[in-house]
Amino acid sequence: MQVAKRMEAITPFYVMELLRRAKQLEAQGRDIIHMEIGEPNFATPELITQAGIDYLKKGYVNYTPAAGLPELRQKISDFYKQKYQVTVPIERIFITPGASGAFLLAMGVSINQGDEIILSDPCYPCNQNFIRLFSDHVKKVPVYADTAYQLSVDLLRQHWQAQTRGVLIASPSNPTGTIIQANELAKAIEFVNVKQGLFFSDEIYHGLVYEQGVASALKFSDQVFVINSFSKYFGMTGWRIGWLIVPENFVQATEKLAQNIFISTSSHAQYAALAAFEPATLQELELRREGFAKKRDFLYKHLLRLGFKIPVKPAGAFYIYADVSQFTDNSQAFAEQLLEVAGVAITPGKDFGQNESQHYLRFSYTGSMATIAEGIERLERFINHL
Repeated sequence: MQVAKRMEAITPFYVMELLRRAKQLEAQGRDIIHMEIGEPNFATPELITQAGIDYLKKGYVNYTPAAGLPELRQKISDFYKQKYQVTVPIERIFITPGASGAFLLAMGVSINQGDEIILSDPCYPCNQNFIRLFSDHVKKVPVYADTAYQLSVDLLRQHWQAQTRGVLIASPSNPTGTIIQANELAKAIEFVNVKQGLFFSDEIYHGLVYEQGVASALKFSDQVFVINSFSKYFGMTGWRIGWLIVPENFVQATEKLAQNIFISTSSHAQYAALAAFEPATLQELELRREGFAKKRDFLYKHLLRLGFKIPVKPAGAFYIYADVSQFTDNSQAFAEQLLEVAGVAITPGKDFGQNESQHYLRFSYTGSMATIAEGIERLERFINHL
């Protein structure tokens, strides 16, 4: 018996080994500052949690329609109308087990073996692995500060080939936290539409944006796949719930696939998410967003002071992708040593691609301001003893 051939192309999440070591050190009594994992340190907003509890207390925790609760899909449609001034029929909205489920549905109904999908390098590693479940043709295009580490229409023109089927753009992105400006997004979508290709828009960090310029791909076309999640902005990581918006001609296929591989997203998470769009919840989330902006500014300022290079200030998400080449040419070894010596866990660039990854580290600012400040102090002491 042998593991399926497709698994040879699936890359591991290297930071998980570093996290395992961090947990070992904590079990030994060490105090570890966690700046490696992309998970908000806030509790799920109370109104959301209470809505889930109220549903569970009824005792009837049953399947929902494969596409999700109609009332939740309607709330998402209303949210797009209010926030982005775009109209999305609820038939095109699917509730999924996290953004991961949304990616699986989107790519499962649209990608054939041999189709090439373009990604930026660096990018979130799971995205390329979702593609590789359906096609072994992933093209990672190096991106740099001149395009804010985003794919531009010029890069798409340069790298689009006969076998290219589509592109995936994440804005705000993981690991860089940068956004693609609305006018650039519009041009990229227009280019892909002219090519009759697939456009996947990863918008899971929408809501956690601190500068002007972000836009949903739906503003420019209804021939796009939009992936979003309740995990990041809404603080529902462990609830495992997200959503997918598909072009109209993919609705039937998406529902059929969802019926087969998910049956439905967990019902208690869906009923809880109904409270995510309540005015009181959104007000609380906005305060959290303002807090993230302050933590970004604090970490950004001090990393620059310590000698890290950050050519583009991140405009969203909760990450800073910093050039550590002044101190090392091996960011993996730097991260491992920093953990062992100073008790600070960060993610090496190796997880996000091959584009100068040995020179980069990703810092997550999801912890408290006090924790981030302590992490900076430890990092400074560590650097001073190199």
